[in-house]
Amino acid sequence: MLWTEAMFGVQKPIIAMLHLDALPGDPRFRRGTSMDEIAAHARADLRALQEGGVDGILFSNEFSLPYQRKMDAVTPAAMAYVIGAVRDELRLPFGVDAISDGAACLELAAAVGARFVRGTFSGVYVGDGGLYNNDFSALMRRKAALPLDSLKMLYFINPESDRNLDTRPLADIAASTIFKVHPDGLCVSANAAGQDVSETLIADVKARNPEVVVLCNTGCRPDTIAAKLTVADAAVVGTWFKEGGRLEDGDGSNVRVDAARVRAFMDVVRDFRASL
Repeated sequence: MLWTEAMFGVQKPIIAMLHLDALPGDPRFRRGTSMDEIAAHARADLRALQEGGVDGILFSNEFSLPYQRKMDAVTPAAMAYVIGAVRDELRLPFGVDAISDGAACLELAAAVGARFVRGTFSGVYVGDGGLYNNDFSALMRRKAALPLDSLKMLYFINPESDRNLDTRPLADIAASTIFKVHPDGLCVSANAAGQDVSETLIADVKARNPEVVVLCNTGCRPDTIAAKLTVADAAVVGTWFKEGGRLEDGDGSNVRVDAARVRAFMDVVRDFRASL
């Protein structure tokens, strides 16, 4: 049995992104916004996701754009505040993603009791935010020191919007990463959030690394999810669950989750699972 089946209680689980609004210190944070307002929005999204039938929740600071490689302390502190504020309604296993800062991700996970994390923990990448190098030797030592022995780590092996300076085939990069740090999951992405990721790419990574959970990380929709789950062990879904399938509105603000879209998507997933 894969660890995902034990944790989430189903085959081929769907982990739903819960995108937090812009936080204090973020360029999109609006003066006068209170942390309680941000927490109220997160609570509404959490209710919609859980009522819609997803299997897990992943909190992320999606609207901290542009992301910091070493984030200000206020960001994980604000994330912890929001997660604590909604904790009484959390019924599902949850994780955290302090985007682009693996160290902050681990610190946050320890503070809030997350069961899994997702992040760019390895590799050297270049993108709009410049060049960044991820020292997984330091991260794994910090994980051991906290200690977070049971924490599951989901690694981006081709992060959205950034290019890996390692030119080896993705399946080879995954294999060497597994040898060195034994990641619990490998997230396979397209070039940007919401874009369709190739099933062939997912299948190649899984075939080369059959013992590791492989997740489809972007582009999951009701018309594509069966094909994705045929080759992936799980999927992370964010944009599709939101009103109109939009990440943000015309003002660049976070769009709320639509419970009806969640239910419709999960109906397709349940039908697919019934065929396994």
